[in-house]
Parts: sequence; structure tokens; C-alpha cells
Amino acid sequence: MSVVFVTFKIPDQGLNLLREKFDVFINPYDRLLNKNELIRAASNSDALITMLADNIDEEVLESGKGSLKIVANYAVGYNNIDIEKARKLGIYVTNTPGVLTETTADLTWALMLAVSRRIVESDAFTRSGKFDGWKPELFLGSDVYGKTLGIIGFGNIGQAVARRAIGFNMKVYYYQRHRVPSEVEKSLNAAYMTLDELLKESDFVSLHVPLTKETYHLLNENKLSLMKKTSYLINTARGPVIDEKALCQKLKNGEIAGAALDVYENEPKIFPDLLKLDNVVLTPHIGSATYETRSKMSVMVANDVIKVLSGEEPDNLVWKKN
Repeated sequence: MSVVFVTFKIPDQGLNLLREKFDVFINPYDRLLNKNELIRAASNSDALITMLADNIDEEVLESGKGSLKIVANYAVGYNNIDIEKARKLGIYVTNTPGVLTETTADLTWALMLAVSRRIVESDAFTRSGKFDGWKPELFLGSDVYGKTLGIIGFGNIGQAVARRAIGFNMKVYYYQRHRVPSEVEKSLNAAYMTLDELLKESDFVSLHVPLTKETYHLLNENKLSLMKKTSYLINTARGPVIDEKALCQKLKNGEIAGAALDVYENEPKIFPDLLKLDNVVLTPHIGSATYETRSKMSVMVANDVIKVLSGEEPDNLVWKKN
């Protein structure tokens, strides 16, 4: 019977599908596997279900040579996998696209509202017993309604964020390498801008780009300097897209009003200065963390594994897209 190894426990909906057909082994620890453990898993398995934080590099893939048929990444992103090496070895690589679009867009808006209305600060203040009545200038924040939203990366998630902005009567600007069709722009009331123009004009800047060589530190010190002093930066994409050291300096100096981050440059480590700032909201990479979405993701990876181990091509193939 084929062996499927899961590098971190996922919802049972997917696992139960796999258990009907294969021997399924799950990482027994409440931590990520180390390099040697990943190598051992790859060398003894027909399929790996991996997490975005698992570094599936050339050495790990090479250890599965001859037996490993698929690496099913339990994420939309796949920058943690050496795609070229997988291609050479004939190992399928899949991801979970589309399913987490709306959920991540919801979290983006939750972070936008939380940082601009100082929700986390207010909550801590109230819980500590400091609230002694209404005051005219207690925790003044910034309006979201009627403001300008700049979206960097206008794929499925970026467009889902823009759809929600219509209800807030926001002006939407977007930037990516290629413009979307005019009918899409019109339906979302969105206008294309260069990156520099968007950063200068937006009250809120939200990131929705994949991590590539081109997007690494896309928002560096120079780009962050273009933002308004009253603006907010939201990141539910990939941590290394922002130079966190430069961002901290801007936040401390009052050159940017605030930031809300769900992902980090050296995840799971967080740049220490971010933890000390009141004008920053931090969440632990929960963009897709709803019961509904994570369960759907588990079914997606399970179905792709089942197809490959049954001699079929998977639905969500990554390496043929490259």
C-alpha cells in the first residue's frame, strides 16, 4: 500500500479520504520537522503533504528519488519547494489555489480596521481596568470609509479586497506588472497606477503579491518613504516583500501611521522592534485560518495525492505552470 506522509496535522476531512486508500503517517510533534526528518519522510513515502514553512529543497527531493511521486503543498504559495528539481525528478508539485481567496480578503479587512481604529490597543486598555468612561479624545483613530486603498498585486485576492472596498466607498488604485482588462477595472472601480504613484496617493496600502526575486523587499526604505504619514500598511501576502527593519524605523519616526502584518520576513521569528510598537497589529499567519477554508484545503491536497497515486494527473499542478 502506498505511503502518504503529512508534515503537520491537517483537518480530518482530507486525512479521512487518504486513510481509505493509503497508509497515512502524520508528524507526531507540535513543531515543524527538521531537515533530517524531512529527508527521512521523503525517502520512505510515495507522497508528501507539506506546509509552506517546510523547506523542500534539492536534498529533500533527491532523497525521495524513485519513490516520491508528489509533493502536495498545503498552501497557495510554493516558494518553499525547489520546483525545478522536482520537475527534473518527475515529482508532481501541487498547491491549493483559489480556495482561500475570500478568507484572506476578509482577514485583510479585519487588519485594516483593527489598525486604523486601534482595536488591539483599546482591547488591552479595557481589559486592564483603565476604562473609566467616555472621553472625547480617547483612542482616536482614522476613518476607513471614503479613503483611498492601494492594492499591490491584483490577482484573485487583491480583487476580492477591492470588491469589499466598494461598500466602504473607497477609491481603489492597484499596481502589478500587467493591467487587468478594462471591464475588470470598471467593475471594481479600480484605477491602475505605478508603484510609486500608488504609495504616494494611498491612505491604506495592502500587499497581495507572491514572493519572487522581483518582489523580495519590494517595499524597501526608499519605497516606504513615499507613503503618507497618515497611511497604513497591511500585509497578508509574504513577509519578505517588506524590509521589516526599514518599516520599523518609519513607524517609530511617525513617517507611517501604522501597520498590520500577518506574515513576517523571517517567519516564525519576528523583528523584535515590531513587538514593541503600539501602532502595529500582529497576527500569526492566519490568512486562511477558518474551519471552512482549512478543511477545503485538506480535501484539495488529498484529492491531488489520490489522483497521482492512482496514476492520474493532479488538478492543481504547479510545475507545469512554470
